Amino acid sequence: MIPASSPDDVFINCPFDGGYRPLFRAIVFAVFACGFRPRSALELEDGGVARLDKIMGIIAECRYGIHDLSRVELDPESGLPRFNMPFELGLFLAAKKFGGEDHARKRAMVLDCEPYRYQRFISELNGMDISAHAGDPARLTGLVRNWLVNVSRRRLVSARILLSAFEKFEATLPDLSHRAGTAVADLPYVDFEFMVTDWLLSARLED
Repeated sequence: MIPASSPDDVFINCPFDGGYRPLFRAIVFAVFACGFRPRSALELEDGGVARLDKIMGIIAECRYGIHDLSRVELDPESGLPRFNMPFELGLFLAAKKFGGEDHARKRAMVLDCEPYRYQRFISELNGMDISAHAGDPARLTGLVRNWLVNVSRRRLVSARILLSAFEKFEATLPDLSHRAGTAVADLPYVDFEFMVTDWLLSARLED
C-alpha cells in the first residue's frame, strides 16, 4: 500500500524502457537522497485502475514534478513519436494553472538531452528553464539536487556528496539484485525503492 501523500512527493514523468533505466535510477536515488519521495506510475500495479486515472491521481498529490522530454524520437517499431511525457507535463501544468489554491504551488522541472532541442518539437515551452542531462546519469543527479534545493529552499546534501553516493550505490546494485534473486534489469520498482532507502539509511550521507 502506498503511504498517504505528503508535501515531499515528487512526480517522475519519464520513459520506463531499458535504455532509459540508468537515468531513471539516478532520478529516484537523487530524490530519495535529498529527503523527498519519488512517485510514478510504476508504484502501483492495479489492473482495476486505468493508467490515466492513476497518473492524474499521482499528479494531484504531488507538489513537485520532474518531466523528461528526451524521448520524442520516432519509435523504431511503430514509426511514431512517443507523446506520453509531453502529455503528462501538460496535465501537471494544467493542474498548477487551473487547479485552484491547492495546486498553484506546484513546481516543475523539465528535462531534455540537449539544450534548446525542445524548441523544435514543443515551442510552447519557450521561456521556461529546461535542463539538459546529455544522457548522463551522473549529471542528472546534480541537476535534480540543484533543482530541489532551489524550489524547496531547504538545506540539502551537496551535489558532490550525492554524486559520490550514487556511484557507490550503483556499484553495489548488481550484488543487491543478486541477493534478491534477480538481475538489475528485471528488478521490480518497489524492490528497487527498498534497496535505495535501505542503502541510504546505512550510508548516512553527510557533507
